[in-house]
Amino acid sequence: MDLQLLIAVLMTILPIIELRGGLPIVVDYCLKNGFSIWPYFLLVVFLNCAVVIFVFFFMDYLHIHFMKLKFYKRFMDYYLEKVRKKGERLERKADFWMFFALAIFVAIPLPATGAWTGAVLSWLLGLNRSKSFIAISLGVIAAGFIVLAISLGAFKLIY
Repeated sequence: MDLQLLIAVLMTILPIIELRGGLPIVVDYCLKNGFSIWPYFLLVVFLNCAVVIFVFFFMDYLHIHFMKLKFYKRFMDYYLEKVRKKGERLERKADFWMFFALAIFVAIPLPATGAWTGAVLSWLLGLNRSKSFIAISLGVIAAGFIVLAISLGAFKLIY
């Protein structure tokens, strides 16, 4: 695997940077080497969607172990209960719109609005996992196409 491609994959799975940083590197790699963008695009989108499963697992696992610490337990019992009650009310009131908003939030191609943040937000609010995964994945796909269009436009000017 080429170093540039490896860097793109690593950037794709990192929080904050995610697909927004990895995909332009993939586009540059494909344009320089004359490769089709689509297999690499699908790889980057898949990896960014797979991060959601990791975040849910990680948050659940860490949360269980951190709950053994008194200061964390006191803080989280109060804070998480409050946030999750709001999340439950929001989910009951605006079931479809809540997940639509999550997808739109993830689709905005800015740092800290990607799959990592969407998954943490979903976990904090206690939203339905499968619906959240679908919403976040749709947001990642939309962000992927937006970043792809921007990258292709920018690199067409360079090349």
